[in-house]
Amino acid sequence: MTKRYLNIAKRIKNFLLSKPSREFFIFMFFVVIASVFWLVQTLDREYEMEVKVPLRLKNVPENIVITSDFPSDLSVNVRDKGNTLLNYRLTKRFYPINIDFAEYQTRRHHVTILSSTFSKAVTSQLGANTHVVSIKPDTLEYYYSEGISKKVPVQLQARVTAGQQYYLSDTIFTPEHVTVYAPQGALDTIKVAYTKYFEQTQIEDTLRRQVELVSSRGVKFVPDVVDLILPVDIYTEKSVEVPIEGVNFPADKTLRAFPSKVKVTFHVGLSKYLDIKPEDFHVLVTYEELMKLGDEKYQVKLKKVPKGISQLRIYPQQVDFLIENVNKDESE
Repeated sequence: MTKRYLNIAKRIKNFLLSKPSREFFIFMFFVVIASVFWLVQTLDREYEMEVKVPLRLKNVPENIVITSDFPSDLSVNVRDKGNTLLNYRLTKRFYPINIDFAEYQTRRHHVTILSSTFSKAVTSQLGANTHVVSIKPDTLEYYYSEGISKKVPVQLQARVTAGQQYYLSDTIFTPEHVTVYAPQGALDTIKVAYTKYFEQTQIEDTLRRQVELVSSRGVKFVPDVVDLILPVDIYTEKSVEVPIEGVNFPADKTLRAFPSKVKVTFHVGLSKYLDIKPEDFHVLVTYEELMKLGDEKYQVKLKKVPKGISQLRIYPQQVDFLIENVNKDESE
């Protein structure tokens, strides 16, 4: 085994001391030297780079709610030599710029601060030769509310369609109501919280997704994202027999309809199939209507229909009728 290792070591040594190997290592040496010189020259040139400086809003009272997005940092575009910029990128840690809420508090509940206000705080953390090209945002703007809020319902903005033989049976939000914070004038005009618009077509299964709420300047919803469930049900056909009833008839009159019942056929979701009963439908005929018809047939009309049904059909659509006198003895 030892002899085998010695042979391998000898082969490696011969390879490294061979002329091709020496030429390769000499070539790589000059490549490294050239790369070092190129890197030194490159880093000695001026470039521009964006750095992030943290931004913090301090001393906000407990009854104050910031109702607009407040940036977490400033984007500062700087110009300097490459080696300085590389140091910023790799090792530099910037201290946050703090904004005292009380210092900028206004009656309008709307604050704007020019970026020039931050320039000194930014440049103090940079090298002497580093030039600040720009600061974004160039104007810091935020809105706040003094704890004024109310609850409003969530309303869907979307175009959602179900596949053939399917339908959307409900719209469920969690939570159903959200808290909205805004200055008094804006708060009075807000009645609902609308979701961001989206489209979903030909769905055949219950849709579940999180949706953001549409906000505006100076308005904040809590929460600003809600869970949406759109249950999907499949249509099935059902028929029930509904009696024809007379209303507003004199005490000595009664209605005889031929036939006395009509067949009502409709589409209903499978989940509600057993819930729909004949008594959920009303076919009511008033005495005044029949008096106007004379000898004509009565066109059947449904006066009460349960929710959640579609493609309703009635058979027969017209019925014969007879108004009979009722004997006093029978009426008693």
